[in-house]
Amino acid sequence: MALFSTRTMVSASSFHLPTPVRGSDRIHQESVGCLKKPHILQAGVRSRLFSGRICTGQSSPRIAVPKAVPSEKQTVNKVVLAYSGGLDTSVIVRWIRENYGCEVVCFTADVGQGDMELDGLEKKAKASGASQLVVKDLKEEFVKDFIFPCLRAGAIYERKYLLGTSMARPVIAKAMVDVAREVGADAVAHGCTGKGNDQVRFELTFFALNPDLKVVAPWREWDITGREDAIEYAKKYDIPVPVTKKSIYSRDRNLWHLSHEGDILEDPANEPEEGMYMMSVNPVDAPNQPEYLDIGIVKGVPVSINGKELSPATLLNELNTIGGKHGIGRIDMVENRLVGMKSRGVYETPGGTIMWHAVRELESLILDRDSMKLKDSLALQYADLVYAGRWFDPLREAMDAFMDKITEKTTGSVQIKLYKGSATVTSRTSPNSMYRADISSFENGEIYNQADAEGFIRLYGLPTRVRAMQDKES
Repeated sequence: MALFSTRTMVSASSFHLPTPVRGSDRIHQESVGCLKKPHILQAGVRSRLFSGRICTGQSSPRIAVPKAVPSEKQTVNKVVLAYSGGLDTSVIVRWIRENYGCEVVCFTADVGQGDMELDGLEKKAKASGASQLVVKDLKEEFVKDFIFPCLRAGAIYERKYLLGTSMARPVIAKAMVDVAREVGADAVAHGCTGKGNDQVRFELTFFALNPDLKVVAPWREWDITGREDAIEYAKKYDIPVPVTKKSIYSRDRNLWHLSHEGDILEDPANEPEEGMYMMSVNPVDAPNQPEYLDIGIVKGVPVSINGKELSPATLLNELNTIGGKHGIGRIDMVENRLVGMKSRGVYETPGGTIMWHAVRELESLILDRDSMKLKDSLALQYADLVYAGRWFDPLREAMDAFMDKITEKTTGSVQIKLYKGSATVTSRTSPNSMYRADISSFENGEIYNQADAEGFIRLYGLPTRVRAMQDKES
């Protein structure tokens, strides 16, 4: 949604919420922090969400004043809340103060969601009841320490997804743990629901970095039934929240990607609407002339564009602009969420797609067959760990040590042609290339004598010959 991210409290395309559509049917938007899916309900019916399960009942004119579940309520002195300034997190600030009686420090991470998302946040946070707002620029850390390790590993989830949201959560949660220590908080809070992946990603990071921190997850505690109740609650306590209609989609944006969910995308049979895309042009409308880029790579990580070295975040931002202009990096997929359900999402990852092709192609010059097979198999496990929120798991760290070793010679340059939605590798060079023209040539050479192949084939095919002999004798 334009409220804030589809699956995050800190990134999105807008802070505005859609107004329900009037008529016999309406779209009732469940603004649930990390997961905000539209649900089609009959007029006069209100949805209720408990622990990720949606029920319906006739709407009531009462104003909901949600309370924490007594059995789950903890003693909290100060809490750091992941904050976006949208409806959910604005309401959560007041709700925590009301139900836990503690100070709330709001935290916003800048992971490249755009300056518009950060404007006026401090004023909004304090007006909602927060004691202060802490903002940290995490863009360089996000790319260098989270995106690049995944890129180097070749991590991709279920054949398509380049893990844009999955990589952002641990860097945000890590910063929250740091802020909690800095301000003396004994708890952290998020706006994720019991239905999404992000609750796991945030909380596993909290557990790994400071298991003593308490976790407050309002969507698993209160009885707010959805957007309408949240707006009523905000009005009751004079909480300033944006409620104008801006977008029908749920979105998550950071420097790596932009995801779209909800509305017509909830039916996998529907083609995405062109007006939905924000980072890339329609390939049909892209320039009629191709553009060539030389991507410089050192030890499996991109470092330059056309010979110009750039910082990790600057390089990615530049590739996003160039790739978006050519319609690069659009994917439409149905994925398996960690909690077991399937979901359909559309992703825009222009710069990341260019990087992905460049790094993979350079590896083809340098890695031998067995090394490449093992690396590719570990890449699948690596992606699963990141998707499941296990960034700080010792297994991922151990695999990173392997990736660091296996890519130590992955240095060189790859030229990519961008043209109307396609990124095509046209050349690749490396001082560590295992490709030898004198060996690969059809002509005989000193290193490879074609006659030697006869003995190799006879030995390599010995089991096949033996089985055939046995079958013939029987």
